[in-house]
Amino acid sequence: MFESIIAEGCLYGIMALGVFITFRVLDFPDLTVDGSFPLGAAIMAAFLVKGYSLWLALVLAFVGGTMAGMLTAVLHNELKIPNLLAGILTMILLYSVNLRILGTSNVSLLNVDTILSRVFGFLKPIGFSREMSYMLFFILAIFIIKFIMDVFFRTDLGLTLGALGNNQQMIISQGVNPKLLKVIGVGFSNGLVAISGALTAQYQNFADVGLGQGIIIAGLASVMIGEFLFRSNRIGWLTLNVILGSIIFHGVMYGARLAIFEIPFLESSDLKAVQVLLVIICLAGVLAREHQRKKGKEKPR
Repeated sequence: MFESIIAEGCLYGIMALGVFITFRVLDFPDLTVDGSFPLGAAIMAAFLVKGYSLWLALVLAFVGGTMAGMLTAVLHNELKIPNLLAGILTMILLYSVNLRILGTSNVSLLNVDTILSRVFGFLKPIGFSREMSYMLFFILAIFIIKFIMDVFFRTDLGLTLGALGNNQQMIISQGVNPKLLKVIGVGFSNGLVAISGALTAQYQNFADVGLGQGIIIAGLASVMIGEFLFRSNRIGWLTLNVILGSIIFHGVMYGARLAIFEIPFLESSDLKAVQVLLVIICLAGVLAREHQRKKGKEKPR
């Protein structure tokens, strides 16, 4: 149980890091996530079934997700479509694209060589179980991505992206094109989401066009839970908070799944409602804390 919670928390934590970039860094509410997540899974599955390179498939999944995010940003920038609507349009478009890539609504990966099967094959002889092998791989993967993000957001481009979310007018006054920054940021975000989808397909041994339905809820919940842990403006702490938030969220959801079987009036179909309720509670908590912080600043000294 413990290994599964950590593994899923880190696996979906990669997606949550992508959501963190758009919602918190860029202040760009983006619903492309629900389409780019299964896009990554579809690209990965299509290449695995045909026997192509595993790592090439993962790279192409990232490229596909990046292109999806860039499309959303271009629709917003050039056609003046609101960011939420632009994300919804791209998400709907990707449903058809994912069907085209997979050729069917569902593809099994049970008897296919995957990155995870190779990881388990490597660690099994030294006594690691399948769950432990997956957990170690996902921990390594997410902290490599976290390190890359931390380094990137300390560069001039990364700092400019962060400033864009806080004060777009200041960026314009410095002679920087905010449209290009949005294309880069939203593209990078959905690239990470697609990587998460590609790894999820291998973890669950199937790819499905509906794999990303409602996945944005898990991402938002992870970001919000993480905001309760440590208050900091340092990117290293912020990304760590997202990862820990994802692990906590999936631990809570694991407990919710157990509770559904124990509480008579709850059914398995109520799990999505539990997710939404958790997001509402987290959002209310974040808003309450921000209100208290502002109220404290306004007190006369």
